[in-house]
This record gives sequence, structure tokens and C-alpha cells, in this order.
Amino acid sequence: MLKKIESSNAPQAIGPYSQAIDNGQLIFVSGQLPIERTTGEFIKGDIKEQTKQCILNIEYILKEAGLSLKNVVKTTVLLDNINDFSNMNEIYSRHFTEPYPARAAYEVGKLPKNSLIEIEVIASR
Repeated sequence: MLKKIESSNAPQAIGPYSQAIDNGQLIFVSGQLPIERTTGEFIKGDIKEQTKQCILNIEYILKEAGLSLKNVVKTTVLLDNINDFSNMNEIYSRHFTEPYPARAAYEVGKLPKNSLIEIEVIASR
């Protein structure tokens, strides 16, 4: 049975999807943009600041499910510009620890609302 996970601390979904879905073993967190919940706006700043906000939003959602970043087994990072990879990675590595989750990172043609980054994760109970 699928259960919807929703945190009031993270930005609300901007389309017909859930912040996260729990299937009993895994939590699938939808791609998080660098949106600050209280304003509903993108945070000001470069890829480092936007990466921090994406991860913070993920943490809020995982906390609602009783989990943390330590439970993350897979991440997907979507970048507007692959040249931002090293700066993203600098921030990412401060939040995820050994054993690091499996990860894929891609440059994409365009992200919603012209974001520089979007991050989705899969976490395990």
C-alpha cells in the first residue's frame, strides 16, 4: 500500500505529484527545487546556495517519514549546466556521508522555473 509523505516545512508540489511516496520499504522523494517554503520563491544565489536548499527540502521530507539523509540509497542530480558539477559536489559531500548513496548526475536542457539544480532521492527504511 502506498502512503503519501508530505512535510509542511518543504515547498508544496507545483504539479500533480506528491512530495514523496512510501511503499513500505522505500521512500521515493520527488525532485526538489531550491524553493524556500515560506516565500514560495527560489532562493537567491549560485549553484552552491541552490544545492543547499534542495538538500534542506529533502531533509524536511525525510524527517516527516522518520528518516534522515543517512537512509538515502540513491540520488539523481539534474543540473542546468554540467560545469556546476564540482561546486554542487562540494556542497553535496558535506551532507551525505560514507557509505555514499549511489548517484547519477546529468546536465538537462531546462529545469522547472529555470532552476540551476533539482535533486531527487530514494531512501530505505
